Amino acid sequence: MTTMKDREEGFERKFALDEEQRFRAVARRNRLLGLWAAEKLGKTGDDADAYAKEVVVSDIEEAGDHDVFRKIRKDFDAAGVEQSDHQIRRTMDELMETAAEQVRNS
Repeated sequence: MTTMKDREEGFERKFALDEEQRFRAVARRNRLLGLWAAEKLGKTGDDADAYAKEVVVSDIEEAGDHDVFRKIRKDFDAAGVEQSDHQIRRTMDELMETAAEQVRNS
């Protein structure tokens, strides 16, 4: 019985750790995405950092990546930045891989 209890607790700890790492990776991806988008929008320095924070905060509106995508798409459209939906999504995917690797290695 103790062995099963130990295994269950081990799985719960691993699940909690995996979820924490996923959360950190998504937040880091959103920051990297915000910095990428800020560059496309012509923002630098403190303005770029502030924009990246806006992108991170935009992720709390709803579950998933749709809210972040919508923010970037809306801001690009308003500024006349030529990036297709596919390019934005591809960058989101690429930056997610980068962020996940950074979180694993930190």
